[in-house]
This record gives sequence, structure tokens and C-alpha cells, in this order.
Amino acid sequence: MPNSSLLIREARLDDPRDAESVVKLVDSYASDIIGGGKSLTPEARERLIPALIAHPSKLIFLAYQGEESVGLALCFIGFSSFQAKPLINIHDLAVLPNHRGQGIGHRLIDAVAVRGRELGCCKMTLEVRPDNEPGLALYKKAGFNRSMLGNYPYWMMDKSL
Repeated sequence: MPNSSLLIREARLDDPRDAESVVKLVDSYASDIIGGGKSLTPEARERLIPALIAHPSKLIFLAYQGEESVGLALCFIGFSSFQAKPLINIHDLAVLPNHRGQGIGHRLIDAVAVRGRELGCCKMTLEVRPDNEPGLALYKKAGFNRSMLGNYPYWMMDKSL
């Protein structure tokens, strides 16, 4: 389907169609080798929408081609202490495999940027695997740079709780 029929809008999680789309797209991303290669557990699928509804800083965009949801940007508003302004972290950016290469990811990023400016955010952040060459190319084309603090690169780290 041509890209001209693409609709990108903020998700309404109280709409069953949007809620189902969010779960479908997050699961598709999780199942992809870049997302870890494992589907969401039944428990995670069941908890995802209620947990997102309860999360005050979520910002979710969906891309629809016709009636089909084909892409998602799942974001959270954070804060830059160094700039004393909010920021937007793109936590998950997902496009269904058979819809990649059509500019959908770029359009989702653009929608996030527009909303971020409206909210007074100073920047967008994201994490990307170093072997995700299509993702790295997309992010570079969209204007993202590797994060540095002064002249020092830094890593994203995590610890399970």
C-alpha cells in the first residue's frame, strides 16, 4: 500500500483497537532478533496495556496503513537535569517486517519530535543495538548522534529488580 495512505497518531489505550495494536506491535518487536527473539509472555501481554495506562509519562504513536497497524513508537517523558527540561525517550520503535523500508519509522520519529517540541522537550533519546544496522541508518538519517558526555561515550546499563 502506498505511503500516502499512512496515518500516524497518538494511541488511545482505552480504544480496544489501539490497545490490541500496541500489544501486537510490541510482541512483533520482541519476537524479532533485534528485540531479543522471544515473544512476550502471556503475563506480559496481559499486563502491558493496564501498566501503560497507569504510567503517567507514556507517549505512544501508532502508524496505520488503512485499517492495519504497521508501526509504533512507545515513548516516555523523562528529564534532563543538565538542561533542566523534559526529554522524550523512544523506548520502542517498531515497524512490522513486511512494511519496513517505506519511511514509516522516520514518520514515527517525526511525530515524536513534533510532540516533543510542543511539550518543551530539549531532546529525544533512544537506545540501539550496535548490530542493528537498519536502525542505526534510520536514526542517523533522522538526526540522532551517538551520546557523549564531553568527549566520553557512555553506555546504557540495567539491573533487574
